[in-house]
Amino acid sequence: MLTPSIFKANDIRGIVTGDDPEWNAEGARALGAAFVEVLGLARGAFVLGRDMRTSGPELSQAFIAGATAHGADVIDIGLASTDELWFASGRLDVPGVQLTASHNPAAYNGLKFCLAQAAPIDSALLTEIARVAMGPPIEPTIRPGVCREVDLLTDYAAHLHALVPLQGLRRLTVVYDCGNGMAGHTAPAVLDPLNLELIGLFTELDGSFPNHPPNPLEPQNLLDAQAAVREHGADVGLVFDGDADRCFIIDERGEVVSPSLITALIAQQELAREPGGTIVINTITSRAVNQVVADAGGRLVISKVGHTSVKALMAQHDAIFGGEHSAHYYFRDFWGADTGMLAALHVLAQLGRSTGTMSQLVAELPSFAASGELNSTVADAPATMDGVAAAFAGRGVHDRSDGLTIETDDWWVNVRPSNTEPLLRLNVEARTPELMASLRDEALAVIRGGNDA
Repeated sequence: MLTPSIFKANDIRGIVTGDDPEWNAEGARALGAAFVEVLGLARGAFVLGRDMRTSGPELSQAFIAGATAHGADVIDIGLASTDELWFASGRLDVPGVQLTASHNPAAYNGLKFCLAQAAPIDSALLTEIARVAMGPPIEPTIRPGVCREVDLLTDYAAHLHALVPLQGLRRLTVVYDCGNGMAGHTAPAVLDPLNLELIGLFTELDGSFPNHPPNPLEPQNLLDAQAAVREHGADVGLVFDGDADRCFIIDERGEVVSPSLITALIAQQELAREPGGTIVINTITSRAVNQVVADAGGRLVISKVGHTSVKALMAQHDAIFGGEHSAHYYFRDFWGADTGMLAALHVLAQLGRSTGTMSQLVAELPSFAASGELNSTVADAPATMDGVAAAFAGRGVHDRSDGLTIETDDWWVNVRPSNTEPLLRLNVEARTPELMASLRDEALAVIRGGNDA
């Protein structure tokens, strides 16, 4: 079973449990066959990993069965974070499939795909996989493929360590919140060998997420790490999402550091290493990054929101680093792919070399007031965006390349449909908190029309 709604802009996500599932093992088998057919992998190979969701073993085995029945060899790395899967694709030079629903609730599962060297698949290729999977069954090949299991966790950790100067750092106390997600698998391998005092939260792998949902974009899911940082007098906190490809940073006061400012911090460091390099950000990343890149003599490229778009531009422009507001961080030395764990190591390295605190490091960056991402359920997203455009007519430059962006020298407003959920997302940034609040409230009044959704 496969329902069309599971096919999103960048990946596949849908409900797999309960009374009304959107896909199941039969659908996973069809997707395995379609992946092989569309990418021409008969007599070829790809690597597959999965997160800790309870539906993972059944769905991964069904996907493998569909793929091997149609002639592909599968390298199964078992439990893995999404960025470990990107690593495996890059190291082994084969396409990859990660079975995960990232930060979605426990009832969901999904698939993320890449080409060899962790290169993104485009929307046309994903559309073709959907078409083939939902079409007539494909005849099995005469020569079935084989599946072999490989453990790459140690190699993954060693690769990350080789990319960051970690010698001679002062000893830091670090809280890390795995949210019962895949960081509980990868963080010990990466962090334990370092000169750190570690305090782990919710490190047990549990796809039911008994402690808090695995979405660090929601402020309530950061509260445990914030409290632990304050309680233990930690230097910094790290909060990972369900598949551990994103990482949020908490400073020593227990305050959340904007992912845009982490982007600016790492961009500054990377441009010092490679002057004149290119940095990729998305349309709703803070303009603080623009200023940092300009001051460092770097080149800035703006992407649509979403890992597929950012990774494509990373490759096109040979960018050294990229960042998104959602705490996705991309590195050329990591095949242009996103990895929250490598971003965390960069932050730890900068903090460990400094004599100040995390908040002091961030205070040196340009400052803007931001609304954060505000979500609303609307009946007609295009019409609602048109309403916002009309309300802001005559003010700023209007751009429709990624939702609707209205921008002046002092502020910007962006409204765009979610790539993964039935929501309209609002982001506002301005030079002062008062101006930001005024613009935010004006846009929300149009979007919600008196509705509290």
